[in-house]
Amino acid sequence: RVPLLQASGKKNSFNLLELTEAELEEQFVRGDGPGGQATNKTNNCVVLKHIPSGIVVKCHQTRSVEKNRKIAREILQEKVDLFYKGEDSDVFKEKKASEKKKQEKKRRAKENLERKKHLKEMQQLDKK
Repeated sequence: RVPLLQASGKKNSFNLLELTEAELEEQFVRGDGPGGQATNKTNNCVVLKHIPSGIVVKCHQTRSVEKNRKIAREILQEKVDLFYKGEDSDVFKEKKASEKKKQEKKRRAKENLERKKHLKEMQQLDKK
């Protein structure tokens, strides 16, 4: 198998499954959402289907068809990896770590709020 794309940025640390062009079905359709005539007259929304798994990705993040094709392939590669590897997938582990970090941040913020509230109450009592 020849790798379809090299993921950019932080994603290159992921050990994702490789996709081939033969496994993909690509369509260009009109996008939806805001944009008026620019959106209504151009077919720059990319619909990408991974035939073996049946996973479909629709990407209309930019006006450029080429950028949308690249982004759609990156998203599809992550979804296919998650589909086949499940909890062993790097994508799954990254999401779990991110979720855990978010919960920890929320917990610390709540503790700080409680401390501030307690401090205010103590100051109120000192004034009396």
